[in-house]
Amino acid sequence: MPLGGQELTLGVEEEFILADRHTRHAVRRGAAVVGAAQGVCGSAHVEPEMAQAQVECVGAVCRDRDELLAELLRLRRGAAASAAAHGCLLVASGTSILGDPGPAPILDKPRYARIGERFGLLVEQQCVNACHVHVGVPDREEAVQVANYLRLWTPALLALSANSPFWLGTDSSYASWRSTLWGRWPTSGPPPYLRSVSHYENVVDQLVDTGAALDPAMLYWHVRPSRHVPTVEVRVADVMPDAVATTAFALLVRALATDALIKVRAGRAAPPVDDVVLRAACWQASREGARGRILDTVAGTADVSVSLPVWAQLAGVRAPVGDALDMFGDRPAVLRWLHSVRRHGTGADRQRAARAGPGGFAAVVDCVSVSPAAPPVPAS
Repeated sequence: MPLGGQELTLGVEEEFILADRHTRHAVRRGAAVVGAAQGVCGSAHVEPEMAQAQVECVGAVCRDRDELLAELLRLRRGAAASAAAHGCLLVASGTSILGDPGPAPILDKPRYARIGERFGLLVEQQCVNACHVHVGVPDREEAVQVANYLRLWTPALLALSANSPFWLGTDSSYASWRSTLWGRWPTSGPPPYLRSVSHYENVVDQLVDTGAALDPAMLYWHVRPSRHVPTVEVRVADVMPDAVATTAFALLVRALATDALIKVRAGRAAPPVDDVVLRAACWQASREGARGRILDTVAGTADVSVSLPVWAQLAGVRAPVGDALDMFGDRPAVLRWLHSVRRHGTGADRQRAARAGPGGFAAVVDCVSVSPAAPPVPAS
């Protein structure tokens, strides 16, 4: 194996919004649901988020597809059952589909209070749900260089995961309105091209010194070397409707990281595509989703001037990224998911299809709500 037998582990964090099971409107029952879910799933695996209408599930470190899928299903079912016990639905949507709880009070923690004082309406209008994928890359210099490669893929990854077309009972005209809302934070969006760990630390220090970040933990880039675990963290995705999609997405991210690590160890640096170009491509992805066109940021050149269909950029999943998928036996699962997205659309497309039916927005909430029942696990 080109990685010398190194095992690239996976960990996934998913954020959800709580909706009243009768009105389907967002409700601030996070504290009660989190407390109940911790008793079911383990205190380390369910956490509160900044807004009180949110729940976050933090998966254990996993090594293969079956282990990851089982972990995601375990946490989703446990959190959904705990939500149901408190009259809630656990909704896997990047934004609140129905109901504005008003200026959502943030968690009663000193750090969050300071964030609220510093960033004002950014906090009060912030209740969005993402999916974060951690890939184990213990060496920090390698992690920085892997992040330089993964940043090129953030527009395509965002397009594939788009699952937030609605906001408070309104169609946003975007496939991922979450990414647009989140993009208002000064430390969000595509990361800069990082020359080294020292360059990375200098950038973080400058962001903290200017007040754009309260502390290094407020680095909200789409991709970042994690500061608390030995991983590269990909944060660009909306939370996805189901665990099978989330699993396949995470496997694709690991394959991209694997391919990047092989190139880094061969002495090949990622092309330094400009931040502003990546931001524009991510905007295209948030607007159109997987059915649109985005700037070709993964072509291997810093001269990005052509917009291509998302699926044209994903040709790399077959080679050489396909070779990385094969290292872990993940190619069939990822290609099945990609085929499904291409044929049936993303979560955003599913939500809009539900909205067009007789159930309206209530049907949208229902179509992306997590069932507490145990669904059959698809065969490998």
